[in-house]
Amino acid sequence: MPELTPLTALGHDQPQSVTYGNLTMGDCPDLALASLALRRDAPVPLPFGLDLPGPGGYVASAEVAAIWTGPRQWMIEAKAKGCTDFAAQVKAQAPDAFVTEQTDGWAAFDITSPDGAAIGRLLEKLVNIDPGTVSPGTASRTSLHHMNVLLVRPGPCCLRIWVGRSFAGSLWHAVIGAAGRQAA
Repeated sequence: MPELTPLTALGHDQPQSVTYGNLTMGDCPDLALASLALRRDAPVPLPFGLDLPGPGGYVASAEVAAIWTGPRQWMIEAKAKGCTDFAAQVKAQAPDAFVTEQTDGWAAFDITSPDGAAIGRLLEKLVNIDPGTVSPGTASRTSLHHMNVLLVRPGPCCLRIWVGRSFAGSLWHAVIGAAGRQAA
């Protein structure tokens, strides 16, 4: 029987990273993701001690973050939990909520730069929203080329893009192509 090898969303056994100018792009296979939705009358929980954000918001602690995705709905992400049953951990924190594992359905990519303005210039080439609205502590659903994405701005020097896992290669191609043209 052949041995199974875990692969990243880009089909490699290790995360990929590429740098163009002062922009570095890489995939983040160690991130876990779970959706959390509340019943109509359920109280708003504090999973992992996080105050869940309002519309367009993103809040994070050192290891866990919450992304607002709709009324009474969030995505909860965690570092270094990509190979765990993260949804069970979220459910333990929010027992009255609907929680669904999302890690294998989505892929995350980080774009980093010591120059936050470079990230804004890249966004201008990729999405049809004002890059100024994608400021630190925000999240936005939009389309990038033909793909639905979730843009998250953890800090001034980082942009995280979540995309359906089956679109990971297309997103990678679009982002590194635009970054290469920007660096040229």
